[in-house]
Amino acid sequence: MTESLLTQRPFRPWKQGLCWLMLLGPLFFLSYGQVNTYTATRDDVESLVFAWERSIPFVPWTIVPYWSIDLLYGISLFICTSRQELMRHGYRLLAASLVACAAFLLFPLKFTFTRPETQGVFGWLFHQLEQFDLPYNQAPSLHIILTWLLWLRFRQHLNRNARIVAASWFLLIAISVLTTWQHHVIDVISGIGVAVIISYLIPIRGEWRWQRPTLHARRLASKYALGGMLFLLAGIAIPCSHLLLWPAIALLAVAAGYAGLGVTVFQKSSCGNLSLSARLVLLPYLTGVRISRRWFSRHSAQSNEIAAGVALGRFPDKTQQDFAVFDLTAELHKGNRNAQRWQAYPLMDLLVPDIAHLRTAVRQLQQLHRESDKVLVCCALGLSRSATVIAAWLLAEGHAVSVVQAIELIKSRRPQIVLTPAHI
Repeated sequence: MTESLLTQRPFRPWKQGLCWLMLLGPLFFLSYGQVNTYTATRDDVESLVFAWERSIPFVPWTIVPYWSIDLLYGISLFICTSRQELMRHGYRLLAASLVACAAFLLFPLKFTFTRPETQGVFGWLFHQLEQFDLPYNQAPSLHIILTWLLWLRFRQHLNRNARIVAASWFLLIAISVLTTWQHHVIDVISGIGVAVIISYLIPIRGEWRWQRPTLHARRLASKYALGGMLFLLAGIAIPCSHLLLWPAIALLAVAAGYAGLGVTVFQKSSCGNLSLSARLVLLPYLTGVRISRRWFSRHSAQSNEIAAGVALGRFPDKTQQDFAVFDLTAELHKGNRNAQRWQAYPLMDLLVPDIAHLRTAVRQLQQLHRESDKVLVCCALGLSRSATVIAAWLLAEGHAVSVVQAIELIKSRRPQIVLTPAHI
């Protein structure tokens, strides 16, 4: 009974949060300060600044939001509502310090503008900053990395109105690194990139899982990896084309999915949403998916009823208030689409689900159908993944007595379905 009571107690993170603060605080000041001091002794430190940056004004009062990140850093460790959330958030902050300091050592840069003299309270805050912060430790901006990671935590625990206010303040913090003449623009850009990658690699929910890929999955992984490498080489070799590194990262991440990480690369929740970090990292790929989906579905119906209130179709383009949605895509984001109920069971595109996944999908569809009169079973185009699950459901429910009969029934309602011998 005592054990039962213990498991029912709400998670109170103050002790664990304090432990993380005692670890991260000294680590930050020691590592950041030592790297800064060491870089000041080097003679190979360069600067990277655009000519138009000199038009960025120096705004003394923005030192207040700049400094506020220290307070928000501490608070963020005490707002988590689960042990996993706190641990993952702590790992992210730890990774931020280590990755940034490693970059400062490998690619040392110096801030080049001379900050004007400032009086009053703002001048005092600048003076305190200058006590330990030399004009080094530039790219990627650790301030920007932390701003992103802290915002992700606060937005998770705020209602809509408070989230807008918080977002405005965090945006002001991000701008302040420029208006306090603390960082150049390249530091901000690289900081954003590193921040998003850290939050993607250390997800708050879910875990990275690997399983042995099939031969077909390995072939698809090779194709995506080849595409990613081509973009990577182009981004490195072609002057001023570093933006090509973005689709390179996206395609290599998808390649990792087909190589064994599976649907975890999309970080899709059971309610149908991809994590914000995954949407940003994979944006070039996801954009291609949306364009492809619209092109190949332009002549097909949104959905076709197959049997007993269960319809087969493509991913909805708009709200489906009359249907519950059973979403089998891993790569598409629900967003603002509404339905009676939205349940996602992500499956990789272009792959045949194994028997275990198929059985689980059928059980979830049966449960959803018991709770809703109408269910739309969808994948990207409504041709393969959704057709496979509905065929299995028809067999399980006794609407078909054989695989052939199940497929014929589906084809009679939606003739364009694509089922390979492996699906069958």
